[in-house]
Amino acid sequence: MKTLKLLVICLFVTAYSFANVSSTEKDALIAIYNTTKGAEWSATWDLESPIDTWYGIKVEDNKVVEISLQFNNLQGELPEEIGNLIHVKRLNLGFNKLTGKLPSSLKNLKELTSLELFMNNFEGEIPPELGELKKLEALKLYSNKFAGNIPDSLMSLTNLKELLLGSNYLTGNIPREIFALSKLQKLSLMDNKMDGEIPVEIAQLTNLEELLLSTNQFTGDLPMELMNLTKLNTMMVSDNNLNQEYISVSGKNPPSLVHLEMQNATATMDIEKE
Repeated sequence: MKTLKLLVICLFVTAYSFANVSSTEKDALIAIYNTTKGAEWSATWDLESPIDTWYGIKVEDNKVVEISLQFNNLQGELPEEIGNLIHVKRLNLGFNKLTGKLPSSLKNLKELTSLELFMNNFEGEIPPELGELKKLEALKLYSNKFAGNIPDSLMSLTNLKELLLGSNYLTGNIPREIFALSKLQKLSLMDNKMDGEIPVEIAQLTNLEELLLSTNQFTGDLPMELMNLTKLNTMMVSDNNLNQEYISVSGKNPPSLVHLEMQNATATMDIEKE
């Protein structure tokens, strides 16, 4: 009888260890594995093992809350099933070989605070549905092949601290509604094909520390009001079509931003910053 009880207990524990994450979430992870050539990942998954042992997966209270698969040789496109991972707070797939358009189902990840898809080969437009991720604090899409305008819907992400969209093929103007991103600390649009004037509304971003706008087609003058941004320690606006050139400012105590001409000045290298 004792042997039978022990057997039942062992079976229960084994079943629980495999069933603690919902089948919907497990199927979504397997879909990611299949569409991104999981067998060829640098660190792959044993699909027969408990999900909380899978590389880069964090589980809390039987829910998948984090996916960190950066530098892991993911190839191919993201599946629509990724939108079923509704409890994920952080998704980092940076430094991989992912392609195609971002699935619109990402809008379902309402708990997401950090979306990091930089250094891949994603293309198409940035999905306006990302504006539905109201808890998002970091959106890092730099070094891909995104084109088109910055969606106005992103200006409703009022918890954003980092908006890094550099090194893509983005066009159009900087939305004037950007002033709504009052918590923004880092803004990078460098190395795109954007144009128009640099909006004075950026000067309302009082928490801004880094402003990277170099290598675009911006015109006009640099707004004088940017001098009021007391936390701004890095500014790069070179290689545009502004009325005059400006040096790249980087440091804890940057000089005045007024008429910082390139003559007799060494420009700081323009790099994407995290």
